Amino acid sequence: MLRTGLAGDELQRRMEWALSRVDGVVGVNNHMGSRFTADRRAMQALMAELSRRGLLFLDSLTTGQSVGRSVSRAAGVTYLARDVFLDNDETPDAIRARLRELEAVARRDGSAIAIAHPKAATLDVLEAWLPSLAERGFVLVPVSALAAAAPANLLARATP
Repeated sequence: MLRTGLAGDELQRRMEWALSRVDGVVGVNNHMGSRFTADRRAMQALMAELSRRGLLFLDSLTTGQSVGRSVSRAAGVTYLARDVFLDNDETPDAIRARLRELEAVARRDGSAIAIAHPKAATLDVLEAWLPSLAERGFVLVPVSALAAAAPANLLARATP
């Protein structure tokens, strides 16, 4: 876990350890990271490492105080932000409503990024929703495809 109060060398050690554990990683995403993403010093250290490795940053926007966008831009790191969080409310009806919102954003903006937890209700709703994407004109793609396809568009509409 990356924490705001860590000394620079410990923060660096933890980033290197975590990133060495996953093959084929294209970027990182914050989870339970509101305090961290609001801390400019901590985010600058993270972005320096992401820049060094050529990785992107996907901001969950767990706080309105995130400095992820400005710090990533300053470091030359591709920044993406989630549009919809699917399962803050874990009920199937609420998750389906959030998927409708996701579709509306995608139609309006040309793409949309959702974040969810691997919870039973979320997985059940997604299992029913995914097979119908093509008939509604949608394609599910990895976030790296969005970053590669239209970074200027995504950066322009990402919220701070």
